[in-house]
Amino acid sequence: MAIRVLVVDDSSFFRRRLTEILAKDPLIEVIDTAINGRDAIDKAKSLQPDVITMDVEMPVLDGISAVREIMQWQRIPILMFSSLTHEGAKATFDALDAGAVDFLPKKFEDIARDKEEASQVLRDRVKAVARKRPLGRTTFNSLAPKSDSLSASSINTTPVSRSTGSAASAATTKSELFQRPQLTQRVSASSRIKKFQASGKKHKLIAIGTSTGGPVALQRILTALPVDFPLPIVLIQHMPAAFTGTFSQRLNSLAKITVKEAEDGDVLQPGVAYLAPGGKQMLIEGLPNQARLRIREDNSARITFKPSVDITFATAARVFSGDVLAIVLTGMGADGREGARMLKQQGAQIWAQDESSSVVYGMPQAIAQAGLMDVEVSLNDVSAHLMVELNHG
Repeated sequence: MAIRVLVVDDSSFFRRRLTEILAKDPLIEVIDTAINGRDAIDKAKSLQPDVITMDVEMPVLDGISAVREIMQWQRIPILMFSSLTHEGAKATFDALDAGAVDFLPKKFEDIARDKEEASQVLRDRVKAVARKRPLGRTTFNSLAPKSDSLSASSINTTPVSRSTGSAASAATTKSELFQRPQLTQRVSASSRIKKFQASGKKHKLIAIGTSTGGPVALQRILTALPVDFPLPIVLIQHMPAAFTGTFSQRLNSLAKITVKEAEDGDVLQPGVAYLAPGGKQMLIEGLPNQARLRIREDNSARITFKPSVDITFATAARVFSGDVLAIVLTGMGADGREGARMLKQQGAQIWAQDESSSVVYGMPQAIAQAGLMDVEVSLNDVSAHLMVELNHG
């Protein structure tokens, strides 16, 4: 059974273009199009699509309002399309706040090296989000903790779980689309009541890598950290260059810690999270107690992701050796696996988000199947686990 998609955009040209691109995949069927948010709501209710692609700016009713209303009655995965402007970026994050699962720029050339690759990224993204029903609207304010500290006694946790095997490949059949591979060892729901056991390691850096579903995941984690968080954090989120500045500003306005878009020469400071700029690579150099960031242009055709989790993780291993706690969150593909392998060889701890709380269980699964995962953790538990691991609060 094909994935049934409703395409929503006020531009007839974009509706037609999107429909043509998606129709090239036999596992995707565009069942209808809608010309504005109100039309989208009506057709979503009557057609009940598996995925909706939604423009942000439309007449009659905008995309953000449409997402919010749809989420009130049915949790359909919604993929937003936005212009690469400051206003477009802000609206896109508002749409994610309303319940959309992911976004792409309307200018496809900004997500790939050529038109065909961009078209494939779009089709893959639609298939990826179709596998996961969103949690519904979760406002940013509701993510913030009631106090600056987190009590270890109140933590709902997941114990260590390891899994081995080869990395997951892209889905190519209908059965692969609707039945994701299971890890060889799964954590039962009842085991989550057990208390999380800290590793006892002394960390000097937290490094977090993510892609599809990452913006909401990062917001949930960072807004739950206390103002006196004791370590620097580096964040690598696959995101266009026009969005990372706005995203870092938004996170900074919501979190107790400082969040900023990383700049070349930034010296890593405790209680500061540095977001890798889109379209560039973020490297770490220097000594552990005087480490600084280097932001570099990357015109290499070999590197798909800019920023790349692998690259930042690899340089973290070179500077901090095993004194890194690396966390791989929701996302398509396997970026971060090889960087995590280098960290693991140095003795670093590697955490991976669990399948049930991931929008797309690709990047975390690659970590688990490569045998690199020390802890499997639900998104809701990441911040609390960090407090226990660091013996803080």
